Amino acid sequence: MNTPRIRDFQGKHVHMIGIGGSSMSGLAEMLAEKGYRVSGSDRADGYALAKLRDMGIEVHVGQKAENVHGADLVIYTAAILPDNPEWVEMQRLGLPSMERAELLGQLMEGYPQAIGVCGTHGKTTTTSMLSQVLVECGLDPTVHIGGQLDAIGGSTRIGKGSAFLAEACEFKASFHHMHPTMAVVTNIEEDHLDFYKDLDDIQASFRHFLHLLPAGGLAIGNGDDPRVRAELDALTCRHQTFGMDTDNDWYPGELHYDSEGHGRFDLMFQGKKVCAVTLKVPGAFNVMHALAALAAAYALGVDMEKAAQSLTHFVGAHRRFELTDTIEGVEIFHDYGHNPAEMRNALDVARLRCKGRLWAVMQPHTYSRVKRLFDDYLTCTERADFTLVTDICAAREKDPGDINSGMLVDGMKAHGIDAVWTPSFDDTENYLRAHWMPGDLVITMGCGDINLLNVQMSRHEKEKNGK
Repeated sequence: MNTPRIRDFQGKHVHMIGIGGSSMSGLAEMLAEKGYRVSGSDRADGYALAKLRDMGIEVHVGQKAENVHGADLVIYTAAILPDNPEWVEMQRLGLPSMERAELLGQLMEGYPQAIGVCGTHGKTTTTSMLSQVLVECGLDPTVHIGGQLDAIGGSTRIGKGSAFLAEACEFKASFHHMHPTMAVVTNIEEDHLDFYKDLDDIQASFRHFLHLLPAGGLAIGNGDDPRVRAELDALTCRHQTFGMDTDNDWYPGELHYDSEGHGRFDLMFQGKKVCAVTLKVPGAFNVMHALAALAAAYALGVDMEKAAQSLTHFVGAHRRFELTDTIEGVEIFHDYGHNPAEMRNALDVARLRCKGRLWAVMQPHTYSRVKRLFDDYLTCTERADFTLVTDICAAREKDPGDINSGMLVDGMKAHGIDAVWTPSFDDTENYLRAHWMPGDLVITMGCGDINLLNVQMSRHEKEKNGK
């Protein structure tokens, strides 16, 4: 069956299964703004659904077969399970349908400047940085990211300019549906191993995405990553590299960090200084994100002094090393990092800020990821003084019965990590409150619902204080 064309459903009823996700909710906003009649459903209520209701979009909490009745077109996410009642009913009725990434790709078509930012990790922050630059420098872009950014009022911005900037996700090769004129690649590492066979398979998927670029397109990639560099070198279109090493096209000169890990550097392009950059987000990985964003901005014709100035206003997307509260003299942060490399990065930054003891709270994400990256998980929190591990977030998977967080904790202890299995959020909060001390720093990490632990602790603290 041919994929439907969204433009053929103008003014008609589009139903979205999983509308509360950051990407889906943003696409729902786009469709509503373009005159489509939008409805949707999700498993739980939250901020995204409340915002959509305020826009007049019909949303359902809970997924039921009858929710798709009357729809002319159904949009679904790649994470939908085959027993989802709305999915089953959609198929029974023979309703036209398309996956989320196909919709995003169609919405990008026709933009002279279509920028897709991809990578195993770092793509949300890089896209967010570039969004802030383009907005503040007057390009009036349309933006779609996989997180929440205050500068654009959420995950989506509908502009009138010629640029469409989108985060390009590799999960189930969804970015293959995009139509980029520019691609930014932050890195190629192991992830989504419930779909990909191995790292070579992941690299091949990124290769396919890069080869979607037209002859006049531009690829900008992390030259410190040998797999990214190999793919760039094989391209026939223009390509540039960024990285810490001076053999890249874009690199930082005179790089220094302040006491909280904020980088300050000269932006160098092919050996010449372009401008001075001061960041308000910490860590070497954010320097890399800034290099990628600034390289893309340069290619889009942005005034680079103005671009650098706009980054001084960038304080991060939500769920990216985000301070959520201070309780009993303890700073509490959340970070979306969910694979070992991302967790190491977050803890490196937390270590710089922490004045007392550092608590890592990890929610492992999906059984398949834990199995494939098991050995890496065992040492990824070594920078912390204490590690708490919650139950594995199943997400789109079912429990296979042969892996659990207790096995991770046992392995961590064997590597000298002070680790404890605290299965539920209540268990975790109770343990923290019983053992933390003023001056400590707690960081919760994961891309499931671990951020709700932060919300829970803040709520309980307000209740305790009678607020």
